[in-house]
Amino acid sequence: MRKLLSLRHWRTVFVRIYRLLIAREVRLTDKLLYIIPVLLYWVMPDVLPFLPIDDIAVTMIAAEWYTRYMERKYSDRLR
Repeated sequence: MRKLLSLRHWRTVFVRIYRLLIAREVRLTDKLLYIIPVLLYWVMPDVLPFLPIDDIAVTMIAAEWYTRYMERKYSDRLR
């Protein structure tokens, strides 16, 4: 829980996201796996009006999941 509240942790997560999104080794479809759901949630938050999660929280949860998944998937190509 303490890690989730750490600004240092989220700074590194978003740096890793940026690096994954600009990496040539990562396929476009894999990049869109993060970009499309996050953008859709930011644009259409009223689709789920009873979901008490803020846009930033959804983005942060998606970022955490995406970085772990993509770094495992492309671990041999990104080093």
